[in-house]
Order: sequence, then C-alpha cells, then structure tokens
Amino acid sequence: MAEEGAGVWSGDRNTPRGELLERAARATRALASLGVGRGDSVALLLRNDVAFFEASYAAAALGAYAVPVNWHFREDEVRHVVSDSGARAVVAHADLLAAVRHTIPDGVEVVAVRTPPEIAQAYGLSEGERETPAGVRDWDTWTRSHEPWDRKREASPASMIYTSGTTGNPKGVRRRPFGREHAATVQVTTGHVLGVEPGVRTVVCGPLYHSAPNAHGLAAVLLGGHVVLMPRFDPAELLRLVEAHQITNLLMVPTMFVRLLALPEDVRRAHDVSSLRHVVHAAAPCPPAVKRAMIEWWGPVVHEFYGGTESGPVTFCSSEEALARPGTVGRAVEGADVRILDEAGSPVPAGTVGEVFMGLSDYPDFTYHGQAERRSEIEVAGLITCGDLGYLDEDGYLFLCDRKRDMVISGGVNIYPAEIEAVLHGLAGVRDVAVFGIPDSEFGEVLAAVVEPAPGASLTPDAVRDHVRAHLAAYKVPRHVEFRDALPREDSGKIFKRKLRAPFWESEGRTI
Repeated sequence: MAEEGAGVWSGDRNTPRGELLERAARATRALASLGVGRGDSVALLLRNDVAFFEASYAAAALGAYAVPVNWHFREDEVRHVVSDSGARAVVAHADLLAAVRHTIPDGVEVVAVRTPPEIAQAYGLSEGERETPAGVRDWDTWTRSHEPWDRKREASPASMIYTSGTTGNPKGVRRRPFGREHAATVQVTTGHVLGVEPGVRTVVCGPLYHSAPNAHGLAAVLLGGHVVLMPRFDPAELLRLVEAHQITNLLMVPTMFVRLLALPEDVRRAHDVSSLRHVVHAAAPCPPAVKRAMIEWWGPVVHEFYGGTESGPVTFCSSEEALARPGTVGRAVEGADVRILDEAGSPVPAGTVGEVFMGLSDYPDFTYHGQAERRSEIEVAGLITCGDLGYLDEDGYLFLCDRKRDMVISGGVNIYPAEIEAVLHGLAGVRDVAVFGIPDSEFGEVLAAVVEPAPGASLTPDAVRDHVRAHLAAYKVPRHVEFRDALPREDSGKIFKRKLRAPFWESEGRTI
C-alpha cells in the first residue's frame, strides 16, 4: 500500500506515484504504437530520471525488456548494446542522444527526453544541450498524446542488464519473467536483502543502469515508496537528503562509504541520520575498517549482500555478523546454494580458496541474449560463477579474496589485491586505493598501488610500503606506488581499475 506522499523526487520536481503510473500507462500505449510487444527490447540511454521509471514500467507492461544502457559507453559500445538487444526503440536524454544518434541502427525508433534542470546542473550542461533535437520525438509530448493502456498486462520481465564486458563485448542477461510462483524468492531478495518494503523511503544513489539500483528503485516505487533520485553521488548531499526526507533505506557501494567518511567531522555531524533502518551495500569488497566506521556512525543498520546480475543476491550479512567476522559477506540466504570449487569443479574444504559458485532456487532462470552457449562457460552442476575467488569458513560464512581476473600471480604465488587494499584503507591519509598487477620480466607480474590521498595528507611511497609490510607478508608489498588526485571512477563510485592497469600492459605490447 502506498504511503501518503509516495512518489519520486528529483531535484525540485515531485511526481506523485499515481501520476507516474498514469504517465507510464500512456507510455505503454505509445510504445505499442511502434510495434513493441512481448519479448522485444527498448533501450534506455537515461540518467536517474522519472522518465527512466515511466519507460521501464511501460516496456514491462507489454512483456518487453527494458535495456538500460551505461551512458558512459562510447559510440561503438552503445551501438553494440542497441544492436545486440534487438531494440525496437531507444529512449535517451537529449544531451546523451546528441553524441550517439548517428550510431543508432537504421529502423530503430528514437525518442528524446528533455534533460531536466537538476541533471543539467550536476553535469554542467547548457540550455541548448537539454533540448530535444529537431526531427526527433519528444518523450513527454509523444507519450501524453496517447490514452493510458487499458489492455491486459503481459508477464513482466526484469530489465535486461548488460554485463561489464571485461572480456569481449557486454552480454545481455535475459531473465524469464517473474510470476506468482516466485513470490517467496522475491520477498527474500527484495524485502529481506534490499530492505524494500511497502512505504519505504529511499534515495537512489547509484546509476539505474546497474542491476541492483535498477531492481531496488523500480521495486520501491511499485511498493508505494518515497523515492529520491540523485543525479550523481555526492556524500554531503546524501546526508542532507537523508535528514530532509527522513530516509529509512539505502543501497550503496563501499566507495560511497569511503567518501562519506572522508567528509569533515562538522559536515558529518551536521545531519541527523537516525531515520535509517536498513542500509545495504554490495558490488565490491568493503574493507573491514570502513565497515566498522560506518556502523559506529550510523548504528547496526549497515548490511551487505553478495551476488551478481546473473544470480541475484545469494548471501546476506548483518552488522553484528560483520563485526564478529570482519571481512565476511555473510551466509547463504534462504533458498541459496553457495559452494567453493577448485579448477576441476570439485568442492574444497572449509578455509580453502577456490572459485565461488552459487544458485538461488525459484529465481527465474536466465540466458545470455543471443549467446546461450556462453552460459555453459560459467556453469558447473547447475551453479554459476561471477568469477570471484573466496572461501567458506567452518560456519558457512563466505569470505571473498578477489576477482579471478584481478588475482595477481607473481613468481608463481597467488596474490589477492583486495586484501592489500583493505590494509591500505587503514593507513591515515589514504582516501582510496587500487592495487593491481603490472608486467615484470622476472616474476611475470608485480604489484602496483595507485593511491588517492585525503585532502592535505602527506604520504610517500615508502610510507605505503611500510604500512603493508607491517600487516602482510613481504611478497604482498607493492613494488610500484604512485599518487593521483583522483582515481578514475564509474558514476557509481567504483574504480575503473582497468584504466589504471592498461598503460602498464600496453607499454609492453600486451592487452588486458
């Protein structure tokens, strides 16, 4: 049941839930007029905006897949997703469309959304960049010219999210529609893990093209929530929004915690965050020192889950469990199967590092769109992997070591950069850090650390190495240490580690 005042807030705009759903119903008929139907795709090149919700709900009502496109993508990457997904239409913010319009395949309908003022301000856009280009349908005008859809709704599929494409082009995760038979699993994943219940009050901090913010935001509105959109993450602004809107629920990534903790003490203490009841994070390892600091600040409301776009969330970890077992991402949720397997696909003993495989019963199955054969590459005995390495302790708690592709093999020894990053987060003056392997003629690979210092901090490469040496084995000390004012990041705040690695490998005439 929707609470009074339910709807979506973006900047100074407030769209009540009833109005949003009515606009989505008009958009449903508009998309149907283009021939969009069951099993089709509609690509969304949109930032966090009300139109994202309208278009997503409209596609779902027709049994079509909304396909969120990472708007950081270059022209060829956008073309790949639009073409590979077989999109019937592209709905795009005007400023984003300008750069890629000529790459959109012939025959694909294009609709422009006028970029709203709060997004224009956040990204420094001019008034002209916000406007719908001449000769292109304007989303608001076009959808409002149609009557609301009044026919039977099709079974609604989840958004088709494209994976990051670390190796090769991104792949679309095409999941079967959710039905009544999945109600118990939806309650576990949406209610227990994400904390999205009827009447939730939340801020969408991350970009809606990512799978977790997408599922979180869309569910919150449908369940009658009070949803606030951030055009881009800003730690001080988040604290202001939490207090102003009496926010109860957040979905975050660890980098956001790091940026919050880096705020001056007077800024951190200036806002009341006592309304928070369920803050859950995922997507990257969270250093135990960072987790502890957030729990000390916000209380035992900071939780964590582990899973992937393909699997859904399979583990959950409460604040209490995190403090008792620093570094764990929790135990399997109801209906989940989590196993650690060796290279041969055989289970390993507790405490032994291997590849993490998982499954969630009664969760709608998936395939890779147009590449069904690629699924077998990540599947063993019905379980799938996201390429993470980790181990289970004697009590079934999962600990992640690193991404399989991020693991560094130096002189035949496996090294997990995430372990070193966690240690360096405990060094005063380190705002953030990325550790990765670079080529070496003797050892194959050696470690490099790129550090983003906190404002005013005075750090040296030797200080960084000495800190690691004091906590870890000598072979885990980075050979190469450098400092940058800012690390390259995705809009979610996650570090683009590939951009840091690439120059070292390309200088050797090798790709990564």
